[in-house]
Amino acid sequence: MKQIPLAMSPDTGRTFEQFLPGLNAAALAHLQALQSPAAPVYLWGVSGSGKTHLLQALASQYQQQGAQTGWFAAGGDAPPWEFNPQWSLITLDDCHALNAEAQHAAFTLFVEASTHGIALVAAGQLPPVDLPLREDLRTRLGWGHVFALQSLNEPETRAALRQEADRRGLFLSEDVMSYVLTRYSRDLKCLMTLLDQLDHFSLVHQRVITVPLLKQMLADEPSHYP
Repeated sequence: MKQIPLAMSPDTGRTFEQFLPGLNAAALAHLQALQSPAAPVYLWGVSGSGKTHLLQALASQYQQQGAQTGWFAAGGDAPPWEFNPQWSLITLDDCHALNAEAQHAAFTLFVEASTHGIALVAAGQLPPVDLPLREDLRTRLGWGHVFALQSLNEPETRAALRQEADRRGLFLSEDVMSYVLTRYSRDLKCLMTLLDQLDHFSLVHQRVITVPLLKQMLADEPSHYP
């Protein structure tokens, strides 16, 4: 059995053009037009509904315009979080999982953002009212524009896979996509991770992506896949 490295870096090059909105067109349009200063924005939805993609795309748009941004997430850098008044945007991901120290740090970011006129966009798996957070932070997350993101249906998920494969220069046959979508989670985050691994596996073995190749990859390292 050939040993292959499985640790993959997260893709931080997401853009709005790569995002398939489905029922989330209002959230996409709002973020595309966002300029600082602006009212806070909070995105919520199940894992894989596109929250992190939109945060990354927004940060990328700001950076392409020459602005500085700050990125924070539950499970990321340990608090305290250093504030930079030169930022034009602060993004805060996985709000539902913030521990007590991170909640304090996030509240401080809200205060600083408001004081300096910096846009703040956050995301989590629950609506603000249901977040297991301190009251002052939960209230601030619901102050501005709140968008509930809806997961893609099967045709939209298939289109998202096709679009990402095309971006990478990969050919995914209908058989391969059908095999994946009928046997594994349709959570887009999981599917993109699976595509990362399949891309790498095909390069290591110098074979085109087929159902047999996919089966071989899953058999070699079953615990690494959703």
